[in-house]
Amino acid sequence: MGAIKVAPSVLSADFGRLGEQIAEAAEGGADWIHLDVMDGHFVPNLTFGAPVIAAVRRFTNVPFDVHVMAANPDVLIPALADAGADYITVHAEAVTDLSQTVGLIRSAGVKPGVAISPDTPVSVLDEVLGDLDLVVVMSVYPGFGGQSFISGALGKIRQIRNRLDAMDSTAELEVDGGISAANSGEVACAGASVLVAGSAVYGAPDGVAAAIAAIKATAS
Repeated sequence: MGAIKVAPSVLSADFGRLGEQIAEAAEGGADWIHLDVMDGHFVPNLTFGAPVIAAVRRFTNVPFDVHVMAANPDVLIPALADAGADYITVHAEAVTDLSQTVGLIRSAGVKPGVAISPDTPVSVLDEVLGDLDLVVVMSVYPGFGGQSFISGALGKIRQIRNRLDAMDSTAELEVDGGISAANSGEVACAGASVLVAGSAVYGAPDGVAAAIAAIKATAS
């Protein structure tokens, strides 16, 4: 496994300056940019969709990691791909046929990911694990930023890391929720390769670049 990647979540950014905030993170050492598309149905919150992602795409060439928290993600995939997504992640809990949805993402020219919420067992990934470029373990309940890390996620991260390694998969293992410099070390040790951090980056008193550097330093 290479160096840990940090993917700042723009859910905690200033939406009035979204393009500039994305550029600041990219210039400050972000490896990916994490964009949460929420529909107000699968989760209570409502954020943004393809038009906003297309508008901010020109601010950086850093990969866009688009996390879809929607009740019917399949209908959003073509537009999100066209908007500039590099990865599209859907929730296992929102999809009736994971293989079909993963195929739809792949056929749109984007790398597919699947996320599992804190109460969802790892076994739901069985049918698609070998077809994924990204697995996302939610370490908070999806829908809102600023929540505390759920330590029970560590066991899931280890389980998935063992399974990915056993099949020689090159898929990234991302952890999303409550990540900061205080816990990035144990999350990386459990087997994560990508850490999503929102308020720990955009709410950091020392600024975005220092926050990203601190998370990477602890994780390494």
